[in-house]
Amino acid sequence: MSLNPVPVGADVRGCRCTCGCMTRRPRYTSDLTDTEWEALSPLLPAPLAATGLGGRPEKHSRRTMIDAIFYVVDNGGKWRNLPADFPPWQTVYGMLRRWCRELATSDLVDALRRHLRTALGRSARPSAGCIDSQSVHKTAEATVPRHSSGFDPHKKVNGRKRHLVTDTLGLVVTVVITAADVQDRDAAWRALYGASLRGLKHVWADQGYEGPLVDQAENVLGLVVEIVYRQAGQKGFQLLPRRWVIERTLAWISRRRRCARDYERLPEHHATIVCWAAIIHMTRKLARLTHTTQQDPKQPL
Repeated sequence: MSLNPVPVGADVRGCRCTCGCMTRRPRYTSDLTDTEWEALSPLLPAPLAATGLGGRPEKHSRRTMIDAIFYVVDNGGKWRNLPADFPPWQTVYGMLRRWCRELATSDLVDALRRHLRTALGRSARPSAGCIDSQSVHKTAEATVPRHSSGFDPHKKVNGRKRHLVTDTLGLVVTVVITAADVQDRDAAWRALYGASLRGLKHVWADQGYEGPLVDQAENVLGLVVEIVYRQAGQKGFQLLPRRWVIERTLAWISRRRRCARDYERLPEHHATIVCWAAIIHMTRKLARLTHTTQQDPKQPL
């Protein structure tokens, strides 16, 4: 549940831009198109000044601020090296950090997932999904503190591990970040708890989640964790039922350069960057579906 008091989809006419970013022309591949902005903008929390809560009007265009976050997540790079046609990096990073603290980013992921599932003819609330983890190397710049990182001997990775739960379409439901030396079954409880709050009742997992977790999840959360085993005598790569869904999601996230390695000092900021990578994917997919439906309403999604 979000801690952000600002309602979603409120009137944003109170925004004022005095630096020219309102008329900025898209020039990067990460920039939002008009169709993508139409799909995303109603789901964003409105500025405080545009609501009854009051507050100082935002100086910069909300669309340009989102474009700046998309640029960093998709292209990588340092916040201080944000291109000059975006607002100051301190302002963009401040909004990302504020939305992270107020859980507005996770609410945005939930809203996009609901709209995308509805557009695909699915129930808005998923009832089944998959869970898996991915170890990520930390950078050599020592931005990741030692107390929140570790060494994964299985993957030979020194850094952090991100634990994801997705629905059966591969859309992100929950994200949890731990040190890389934490076992999957030990960190899965937080991810499964968040998934149960969002309606999931059945989750598929690999053999790394075997043990007391399966019984605890069913007895406490009412959530069935089904282990998908490899076939006897299996050698090399072989597509396993259900497990390929979340593996594909992890590949989607790794395509965003800010997610290829861990650049974040705080684990919650790394989780937020992963959420923004999911927001990029879902926004583009929702915009494509909306555009296709508008062009040919009879064409199946």
